[in-house]
Amino acid sequence: MEKAIHRQKVLLQHLNPSSSSIHDNDSSSTSLYASACLAGDSAAYHRTPSFGDDVVIVAAYRTALCKAKRGGFKDTHPDDLLAPVLKAVVEKTNLNPSEVGDIVVGSVLGPGSQRASECRMAAFYAGFPETVPVRTVNRQCSSGLQAVADVAAAIRAGFYDIGIGAGLESMTTNPMAWDGSVNPKVEMFEKAQNCLLPMGITSENVANRFGVSRKEQDEAAVESHKRAAAATASGRFKDEIIPVSTKIVDPKTGEEKSVTISVDDGIRPNATLADLAKLKAVFKKDGTTTAGNSSQVSDGAGAVLLMKRSLAVKKGLPILGVFRSFVAVGVDPAIMGVGPAAAIPVAVKAAGLQLDDIDLFEINEAFASQFVYCRNKLGLDSQKINVNGGAMAIGHPLGATGARCVATLLHEMKKRGKDCRFGVISMCIGTGMGAAAVFERGDSVDELRNARVGDNLYLTKDAR
Repeated sequence: MEKAIHRQKVLLQHLNPSSSSIHDNDSSSTSLYASACLAGDSAAYHRTPSFGDDVVIVAAYRTALCKAKRGGFKDTHPDDLLAPVLKAVVEKTNLNPSEVGDIVVGSVLGPGSQRASECRMAAFYAGFPETVPVRTVNRQCSSGLQAVADVAAAIRAGFYDIGIGAGLESMTTNPMAWDGSVNPKVEMFEKAQNCLLPMGITSENVANRFGVSRKEQDEAAVESHKRAAAATASGRFKDEIIPVSTKIVDPKTGEEKSVTISVDDGIRPNATLADLAKLKAVFKKDGTTTAGNSSQVSDGAGAVLLMKRSLAVKKGLPILGVFRSFVAVGVDPAIMGVGPAAAIPVAVKAAGLQLDDIDLFEINEAFASQFVYCRNKLGLDSQKINVNGGAMAIGHPLGATGARCVATLLHEMKKRGKDCRFGVISMCIGTGMGAAAVFERGDSVDELRNARVGDNLYLTKDAR
């Protein structure tokens, strides 16, 4: 360590301007500090001894997302949704499936033990040997992202070098419902009681408390559909979607038809403000939350392959992204939709960054009310958020959304190249939580442009 510090000091002596330069009068604006260089790979992001231990994503794929009970996957078993994306992440990287240390699947609505069995079955369909374990995780709407974070944490801890974080939800098979009676003790605890509020009521609470108008919500929904339709038409989702061969059964005749599903089927390209304005509020009389400005109930799955950077380099695999940070935070259950506004700043700070450093955001559009609130609260540029549409257009299969967002974000960052280095994924979570994760574009970590300079700790790409 002492030798490394000495080398850095020598380097800084070469980089610092001479005492006779014009910068003598304002050296603080251009000085490069050793403390910045020592910040580690989660802050300065330059090559350090821990560089090879970075957790990286080498593949991220999803199915198309389809309308529950009416869409392309209405007759598809949940395990048949998961298997194609599990198979894709190993086939497209030429990875031996036996090298995978664990498969973690986020899922929300399926009965616990049954869904765990279905995920294990899906792994066998996908060609994984019996030696590869599988487990599920449930943190409501962030379950898919939590699965990715769990795998990243396990790799960092040295439990294994390669893992898959995935997400699965068939809202056709498992609709949202409470099973059994409710403990009467809940009436003694307001916060616990609010955990039982319908999600739509929490949306109304956010709109009322923070003044999000019906017009703002409908405008956000129209923009989501517009962007998703444009992304679909231009083929921006093709690199992330794995076609799924399945069947559709005619409900009237019972006739089965073989189909291949490769396009999200909930997007409405012709959605307009006038059309949405005609819809009635669903959850509250004189409310503002409608079927048009809420996320769609959907079926789908996604999978993300993670490993140590050193291993990815050894295998010659292209690095799609780098996992930088993850947080989950708690908020008031009555306004659970504010979760991203609370989680995003914490995750960004944990990555050694500032909000202005983030080039793209994927914020789950559970409801337009909470999406608009979070965007406004954080002061985010709308041109950086959900650039290819969000859940109001694409869909929100609860347990799969996090994995879907990882695929969407990283493939879009890859397309944008050097102008897009850092991305954030975030969502609100039922019962009052928020989750967020920071990712870095995979081919950008060796650049020096983001070393921090000056007393204001600007990134060098922004320094003037």
